[in-house]
Amino acid sequence: MHLHPADVLFAGEKPFPALPAVDHYAGAEKLMLKALKLQQELGPVFDITCDCEDGARAGAEAEHARMVIDVVNGAENHFGRVGARIHDITHPHWVQDLEILVGGAGKRLAFITLPKVRSCADAATQIAELRRIEAAFSTGRALPVHVLIETHGALRQAWDIAALDGVESLDFGLMDFVSGHHGAIPGSAMKSPGQFEHPLVVRAKADIAAAALANGVVPSHNVTTELQDVAVIRHDAERARREFGYLRMWSIHPNQILPIIAAMQPDFSEVEEAAEILIAAQDTAWGPIQHKGRLHDRASYRYYWELLQRARHTGMEIPDEAKHRFFGR
Repeated sequence: MHLHPADVLFAGEKPFPALPAVDHYAGAEKLMLKALKLQQELGPVFDITCDCEDGARAGAEAEHARMVIDVVNGAENHFGRVGARIHDITHPHWVQDLEILVGGAGKRLAFITLPKVRSCADAATQIAELRRIEAAFSTGRALPVHVLIETHGALRQAWDIAALDGVESLDFGLMDFVSGHHGAIPGSAMKSPGQFEHPLVVRAKADIAAAALANGVVPSHNVTTELQDVAVIRHDAERARREFGYLRMWSIHPNQILPIIAAMQPDFSEVEEAAEILIAAQDTAWGPIQHKGRLHDRASYRYYWELLQRARHTGMEIPDEAKHRFFGR
């Protein structure tokens, strides 16, 4: 009997979340449905976040949240990869956001995103309220939580936030982070190349990625402001991935989705090697093996298993034997 890597390699440990490489934001119903149509064409290689924070008009927060419920529960949502961002903890409607969303779509939402937390205590308070509401509505599941790091306090406590039970992703909010410096960081740091060069922004990006990865959480990079030039979009995503270790990135326009996915994909030759190593390891019940003159054991198997999952979640072609063995169930 072939033992599956998910059952062997992380026994007794929290597995690293296998999330699509793109988190696509949409604030209006028309844009949400447009994104869902594209998701149907491409497959579940990107998530969609329905935005209740910036998307809702003042005074129409409840109406907007109910519209999000209709989108999440609608027939267009083929893959169940649609989440929602609620209002921040200082906004009077954040609890009602959760009540409406969880009460109406708690069984289909992919995740909840918390913006502008000022501390670990803020995040913990909102997560506790989310769990209370889930219990009240008997959803039978605990929604994963994505936390935006965009304030000084959140950055200072990023490690503690990443360690909270239920947190799946730490997302860097570049624009609000720069704005929070009262002009000390120039506006050029909100776009490239400044966003990858200004020391205070570089420090924040590195600290967030380190905190996320150390706690088994996915680091998600901020948006690029370029909407049309595919080469610029891809280059920004490549720098986020290769220089800062981000495994996921936001998009705010459909043009950004494919270039970001391409930048986040592993090298194809490494995917082939991962498949060969994992197949050989599975055939020897996950004991040590030699592959092309190199020794491999469970430490490298973990690396290659996560790489193979990342390849799958970015739409890459997986060798047939590996696809059958590891993704057939």
